[in-house]
Amino acid sequence: MKSVLLTTAAAVVVAAAVAASAISAPAPAPSIAAVPERAANFQLTDTNRLAHELHYFKSAPAIVLMSQVNGGKVSRETAAQLAKLQTAYKDQGVLFYAINSKDTRDAAAAEAKAQKFAFPVLMDELQLVGEQLGIAREGEIFVVAPKTGFKVAYHGTVAETSKAIDAVLAGKAVATPRVEVKAGAAIAFPERAKKAEHAAISYSTEVAPIIQEKCVACHQEGGIAPFAMDSYDIVKSMAPMIVESVMSERMPPYFADPHIGKFQNNHALSAEQNKTLIHWIEAGAPRGAGPDTLALNKSKAPDWPVSLGKPDVVVTLPSFDVPASGTVAYQNMRVDNPFKGDTWLKAIAIKPGERSVLHHVTSNHSPDRGTAPAKIPGGSVGSYTPGAEPQVIATGAGAPVPAGGKLSFSMHYTTTGKAATDQTQIGYYTLKAPPEFIKRSTVISDFALKIPKGEARHKEIAYLEFPADAYIYTLYPHAHYRGWSVELKEKTADGKEAMLLSLPKYDFNWQRDYDPETPILIKKGTKLIATWIYDNSTDNKANPDAKIDVTWGEQSWQEMMYFRVNYRWADETVDNVRNDLQMKLMDSRTIGALDNNADNKVQIDELTGTMASVRTRFKDLDTNGDGGLDKKELEAGNVSRASATRGLRDADIDL
Repeated sequence: MKSVLLTTAAAVVVAAAVAASAISAPAPAPSIAAVPERAANFQLTDTNRLAHELHYFKSAPAIVLMSQVNGGKVSRETAAQLAKLQTAYKDQGVLFYAINSKDTRDAAAAEAKAQKFAFPVLMDELQLVGEQLGIAREGEIFVVAPKTGFKVAYHGTVAETSKAIDAVLAGKAVATPRVEVKAGAAIAFPERAKKAEHAAISYSTEVAPIIQEKCVACHQEGGIAPFAMDSYDIVKSMAPMIVESVMSERMPPYFADPHIGKFQNNHALSAEQNKTLIHWIEAGAPRGAGPDTLALNKSKAPDWPVSLGKPDVVVTLPSFDVPASGTVAYQNMRVDNPFKGDTWLKAIAIKPGERSVLHHVTSNHSPDRGTAPAKIPGGSVGSYTPGAEPQVIATGAGAPVPAGGKLSFSMHYTTTGKAATDQTQIGYYTLKAPPEFIKRSTVISDFALKIPKGEARHKEIAYLEFPADAYIYTLYPHAHYRGWSVELKEKTADGKEAMLLSLPKYDFNWQRDYDPETPILIKKGTKLIATWIYDNSTDNKANPDAKIDVTWGEQSWQEMMYFRVNYRWADETVDNVRNDLQMKLMDSRTIGALDNNADNKVQIDELTGTMASVRTRFKDLDTNGDGGLDKKELEAGNVSRASATRGLRDADIDL
């Protein structure tokens, strides 16, 4: 019965599509580009700022792509027909996307909203995906078969799409795999006419400088990358992998949305660098004239960052043997404070002894018991996560380390199937005189998260409310293997919102600080709201187990919802310490973690994960009977960070 209904639904869609194409006036023929036999991998961000990687969905039975332009009659008609097909094939797991290679993201988002598109619109802003697919006009359909190596099983009009999908689902060849598309407005791809220019791109003066600037820091002898990019021959031999890595946006490892914020440590390729590199490789990576500047500038990874030089103080932690398998409890290492007096840090660099097993390092200064309170506040003395760079404190500020006591380090190791030994070192760079401002840190977290088994795009939200004006120095998101994307926005006391950071695709292996070019002023009463999306599905090949509900936990097979912010209080200086503001900031920690809709109340269905047990007390806690627990009711009922278990304490870690 199901197959009969599906066939009937598909027949209706086909009939409607044929009728639509009959009344659409043919458009002038654009320059023709060959449709590839297989769809190369790519990643594009949609109009809702979520990334989609084609080859991520290897288990999908079929993927349907449509070329789309704003306001196009054929685009709108085709989208309407695809929406019906999407409904018809929903139970089979067929994926549907539009690709826009013409318009701006904001304009495409407005079009998608106005037309109520049923599927994501992917923004091909550099036109590289459209070029590779051979898109020529709006309304073209590509049916891709992941299980046969992402073969483009069909290219043509929407009228034959259901037949193509049925053939792919049945594991058969499409009867007519290529159908000429005559209707629809042409889409200009200017680079297609520049093949001769692409073949003349200079390796020596155009390509090698890009690689030197954006790749060599990792791809050098002794670097963290698996090979050194130190000659033309190496680059040419790796060209197919370079194209795939760049087109899928895995490399360079910098994932901030370029439309949102400007950051000091931006390692991304510029639009022009991206196109130059891809077009040069597509032209055959010609050697051309000129010296091999990569070979001439061959380098070896230094012991410490070139930008910082040799540390003023190096702390070597005890070595630790990591077994080949099993779960390793957090290792807590304590060393004597190496600083003789109160010290201010300007940078911290952590050098793992064995990167493959070190999940993260967190730390803090522990004062001696029974001693008088320190004159300066204590806090983190360095942290590390995979792919992390040195932590550089903003100009004019410093990270305080009081004299005496111990430096404590929490070491999280994961097993890899091979035994290893780690001995991590921490390099400290000190200020010669006290700074003007104190670098502070806080964490936005949801210790009550619960990610349902198998769910592909689960959302968790948490916030903190700032009790006074502050300037943000650093934004740092952290999750484990199910983390998919993350954003941080501000919501001012009068309700205005602005996005501060967006990572359309989060990568556990490359966790970076994002330092705004100019510190961001946060006004009193502003909420900083973090939104995480998690992928607990089988499509996520890094997922430790898609068959379990996931809650907060310290091990990698569990999850964290975590966002660190480094900042300074606007009216705090070294000579006017405001520890009271830190305490007031923490007042919003519990409600900010639980209040998923940010309405300043916690509804009963928001008590999940480690806080689900509070549901039994909900009616008693809700003293005003309005169906939500406000901050006062949470405090009166002792529903605080201290009432949760170990996972709650982890929310205070300064990664």
